[in-house]
Amino acid sequence: MRTEFASARLEADPKLAASEKILRSCIHCGFCNATCPTYLLLGDELDGPRGRIYLIKEMLEQDRPASREVVTHIDRCLSCLSCVSTCPSGVDYMHLVDHARARIEATYSRRWQDRLIRSALAWVLPYPGRFRAALRLARLARPFRGVLGRLPTLGPRLAAMFDLVPRTLPPRTPSIMGQVFRAEGTRRRRVALLTNCTQPVLNPGINEAATRLLNRHGVEVVAPADEGCCGALVHHMGREAASRRFAAANIDAWIREAEGEGLDAIVITASGCGTTIKDYGHMFRNDPAYAEKSAQISALAKDITEFLEEIGIAPAGEKADLTVAYHSACSMQHGQQLKNGPQRLLAAAGFTVKDVPEGHICCGSAGVYNILQPEIATQLRDRKLDSITLVRPDIVATGNIGCMVQIERGARDRRQNLPIAHTVELLDWATGGPIPAAVAGIERRRARPPQPRLQPSDQ
Repeated sequence: MRTEFASARLEADPKLAASEKILRSCIHCGFCNATCPTYLLLGDELDGPRGRIYLIKEMLEQDRPASREVVTHIDRCLSCLSCVSTCPSGVDYMHLVDHARARIEATYSRRWQDRLIRSALAWVLPYPGRFRAALRLARLARPFRGVLGRLPTLGPRLAAMFDLVPRTLPPRTPSIMGQVFRAEGTRRRRVALLTNCTQPVLNPGINEAATRLLNRHGVEVVAPADEGCCGALVHHMGREAASRRFAAANIDAWIREAEGEGLDAIVITASGCGTTIKDYGHMFRNDPAYAEKSAQISALAKDITEFLEEIGIAPAGEKADLTVAYHSACSMQHGQQLKNGPQRLLAAAGFTVKDVPEGHICCGSAGVYNILQPEIATQLRDRKLDSITLVRPDIVATGNIGCMVQIERGARDRRQNLPIAHTVELLDWATGGPIPAAVAGIERRRARPPQPRLQPSDQ
């Protein structure tokens, strides 16, 4: 793509220079549109990556504030990065759209309703205590969902938030921050486990399963005391300064561990967080204080399945005959380019693994996208459920808590019996851990005696 940026601007702004280089790598081929979820649904060139690239180019090249048109179409982007996997020219769309979102945040005045809900999400979600309190309040306010859902502009988003609140909230579990979980037998590796922000509130069993599984295979697990949100949630809302604060705090916490007893990896059980942490090196590449440290942290970051493939796992024995539909989160397959590792691990553990048709298409979760863009998110969720249903699974496995919540909510709306578990919960069970709650439900249903068929009465 031809660009006409003033050379003085590029010399003065390394971030702008990087985006200009990305823009020039685009060859207008349009292959990206074929795998873009919003283009598939809406059919608008500006709701595909190529159209968004044109909008970003015009905004940056002319040094203009973000317009309403730019904001509309960039806001509709899921950042699923399916276009990155498709692009034959290697266009770095992720960092380009990140730049656009930060510029929107800096130059565009949103309506007060938008500012309110975005500020609320940024204030609540990265903090487990606040998030748990918000979920409790939302459950109390659920009877007013219909009234609140009819409010102009804000209503559909409030309704989407109410709809995503789980029916039951797991009991509060003791924090593992600052704790060390020793390896069983000889210690082979030592890792830091990202505890995440929303995941321990919604499903604390995921990190518990990961810790058991790692300990069982000779891996010592530490949860650094000063670890916090990875910054992904605010990053995707264009809140650059906030995301850098979260990232810097984590870098400092993990560097202390690495320079202390040492770290072989930083293990992550939420692929959305993994994509962001692996990008810390890029985020701080021009920061003299953090460039080297951030690159070190990014090199250590690994998805739990990526790490398990490195060390190898030993299934404990034959498990229940379960057909697992594996849903690969966008942040896993497109963001981190981890394509088949989880399927290989599940198959080796004794499960029958089925890939989901249209597996490259997003489920509509995408961080807080299912709240900010509920109509599109719901269409994508229903499309994903249709695809999952085609393979007739006993259970769905995935590696991202956002996808779990999104798919579970859709199945509940349809009154569809579709259990879902994190990949690591199934692997923990297959190697000697307790049966996951989702699997226990399947086993209970299978154990029920068949009901006798009704016979017509004699007349």
